[in-house]
Amino acid sequence: MSNVLLEIKSVEKDFGSSKALKGVSLNLEEGKIISLLGVNGAGKTTLSSIIATLRPLTRGDVLFKGISIYKDISAFRSNIGYCPQKPNLNALLTVRENLEASGRYYGIKGVAIQERIKYFAHQLRFESYLDHYPSTLSGGYKQRVLIARSLIHQPKLVILDEPTVALDPHIRHQLWEYIRGLREQGITILLTTHYLDEAEVLSDYVCVLNKGTVSLIDTPENLKLAFQKSRLEDVFIQLTNESQEL
Repeated sequence: MSNVLLEIKSVEKDFGSSKALKGVSLNLEEGKIISLLGVNGAGKTTLSSIIATLRPLTRGDVLFKGISIYKDISAFRSNIGYCPQKPNLNALLTVRENLEASGRYYGIKGVAIQERIKYFAHQLRFESYLDHYPSTLSGGYKQRVLIARSLIHQPKLVILDEPTVALDPHIRHQLWEYIRGLREQGITILLTTHYLDEAEVLSDYVCVLNKGTVSLIDTPENLKLAFQKSRLEDVFIQLTNESQEL
């Protein structure tokens, strides 16, 4: 039986008179990849930012290993990594210095942080860019550094927000392989993506959001069987069309 790492319980988020999330409940299991899918405005970014503690919820709760994250939000943050869609590396620091700063934020010092930087630079293939400034990097290499930064403190949960957007196909596939490797290490991954092929290839299960609510949660294979489609993208298109007709 799979273990639940994170439990999202009836989460609601209000922005003035509008509701971005309307009682979302969802479990994230240890060592699994779950993808959040939905059209723009469905609530994906809002939900992932709440889980990342970047935005407060209005009602509901989020439990980490059965305990509300709001009882000790600092302790929870030490267990999560967040890779944003838009690069936000410090332009005044080199790649190495950016990673050192992140490591120090989490209390990693001395030889330990240097060893981790060396490890992730090798794993993500940016060793030759460690002493470069972010402005000199391509989009693909910036994304590799962002992923390394999100992992530098060895979190149990990693939130990847559109990790391969606008990247060349071969770089996307390289990052797919790395993300699969994280799962094999037992890391839980929450993935938001507009690429349905990405979600199909990587996900253990997907959560489709529609207008702030959960439409369904299932594995890509089960969804394709249930909707009699050969691709997850076709399932998503049918669901989207049906929701627009309501």
